[in-house]
Amino acid sequence: MSTETFLIPLGLSFLLLFQGVASSRYEEALTKSLLYFEAQRSGKLPPNQRVQWRGDSALQDGHDVGVDLVGGYYDAGDNMKFGFPQAFTVTMLSWSVIEYEQQLASKKELGHALEAIKWGTDYFIKAHTNPNVLYGQVGDGDADHACWERPEDMTTPRTSYKIDEQHPGSDIAGETAAAFAAASMAFRKSDPGYSSLLLSHGKQLFDFAKNHQGLYQNSIPQAKFYASSGFEDELAWGAAWLYHATNDQTYINYLASADPGGIRTEFSWDDKYAGAQLLVAKFIMEGRVARSGNWGKYKGQAEQFICNTVQKGYNNIHMSKGGALWWSSWNNFQYTTSALLLTTTYADWLAAARSVLNCPKGPVSPPQLIAFTRQQVDYILGKNPKGMSYMLGYGGRFPQQLHHRGSSIVSIKKDKRAVTCEEGFMDWFNRQAPNPNIVDGAIAGGPDQYDNYNDARPNYEQAESATVNTAPFVGVLARLA
Repeated sequence: MSTETFLIPLGLSFLLLFQGVASSRYEEALTKSLLYFEAQRSGKLPPNQRVQWRGDSALQDGHDVGVDLVGGYYDAGDNMKFGFPQAFTVTMLSWSVIEYEQQLASKKELGHALEAIKWGTDYFIKAHTNPNVLYGQVGDGDADHACWERPEDMTTPRTSYKIDEQHPGSDIAGETAAAFAAASMAFRKSDPGYSSLLLSHGKQLFDFAKNHQGLYQNSIPQAKFYASSGFEDELAWGAAWLYHATNDQTYINYLASADPGGIRTEFSWDDKYAGAQLLVAKFIMEGRVARSGNWGKYKGQAEQFICNTVQKGYNNIHMSKGGALWWSSWNNFQYTTSALLLTTTYADWLAAARSVLNCPKGPVSPPQLIAFTRQQVDYILGKNPKGMSYMLGYGGRFPQQLHHRGSSIVSIKKDKRAVTCEEGFMDWFNRQAPNPNIVDGAIAGGPDQYDNYNDARPNYEQAESATVNTAPFVGVLARLA
């Protein structure tokens, strides 16, 4: 045997071994990303709860208005239930299942992903008490942020806030409609009855959002922590998901006359245009709408956003010296993970169509889009100048002082004595030691544009995780695992 004929299979073996190791790493991260949502649960925990340091909490939510609002998710490191980002979280989880159902099933994580979605949609069903009424928040953000307490024994007000015909909120209603529609697709195979129920709620909420327009923070001033910059994007986003789920011309007719949104600089809980544009691009690729006119604008603008993300556009997203996409000093990774889900999804759609992405700086193939995504994922998981995984519980080095009340205070399972508002700050928030409970799968806000990270509990801009960070990452990790 010649040296050349020996080296070819040997090199192939090393390549396959490397790919196997990488896939195993992503699989571990995928498992932890879904565990994260169990740590964020509000309400009565189920018998199959895997995150054992958590306990039941907020069991009287909605009592002030005579409505059962128990359940749902705490948005980040506090004990608040903000409906706007929670709905985006559920939409992202649902999209992850829709696109990567087979991959999730093969890794035995599909059930956990559906459970994560259902924990959110069950709450939204409760919150949507009438066609034109939606409870959009439980808790007082100012009071909550002035206390440092476990969710299990918090003493802050649990005031319930709603939107209705006289107090509209097209943004939160439109986003929740999108969440219901996307979730209905995720459950279509496993639970058709539940899928139908979700779709019914989504249709009602879209009509509410469209017929009674306004910004939700004008109706719920306490929602200032997640104030919306506009509602037109949520209406387009909701219409796109409802058309995707139903093929009903009502929704495509809405999109035909709507503003496509222009080339966006982010995809987030506050700006859904890039996601709506990408869904329309899919409709074009499937022959469900024409390629010309307004439809072409949607597709072209979606593609320009991805081109800018992968550094092949006219107005590229900033990159840190260490190679991370960078948008903001406050929770930067929320923008990264959502942009990566769009990039990964579109790469697979292009591959299926045997096409490429034509960017201003040259064509980008689907494998190149996936390679860029992989580089960004690797940065988050530890391949960065700090040598730190920004996903908690993953790797040998990750943030130890996450800005997270439940994580930073001793578990109620170990010490049932109530921790008061002031004691929480004195004994736990200011404690110069690692958090006693690890929130597996949480993704910290991340480093600054110079790749620096300060692992300190008070540093909420960098050291706080949120459901909107991890939700889109589920789909990205499922694709890579």
